[in-house]
Amino acid sequence: MATWKINSLDRRTSDGFVYTAHWNVSDVDGEFSGSVYGSIGFDGDLSTPYDSLTEAQVIGWVKAAMGADTVAAHEANVAAQIEAQKNPVKASGTPW
Repeated sequence: MATWKINSLDRRTSDGFVYTAHWNVSDVDGEFSGSVYGSIGFDGDLSTPYDSLTEAQVIGWVKAAMGADTVAAHEANVAAQIEAQKNPVKASGTPW
């Protein structure tokens, strides 16, 4: 199952308003792993004080701003990266 993390938040120091979240979604299956990193800006009223924010709350904002289809696409991308490592379709080397 993919794990969402918030790597960093950009905020205005004047009022603590968070305007960008830098996020990562990743998964590990044994020795195989995949990840996607991105940033998303907010232009709505995110009125929770900066010091009171939780990672879960900001992940909720990120997912809501992206929409369900984009969230699913990022998670599918991570799963595809892992599947490609498990079952490669290309290889290089020499036969000797």
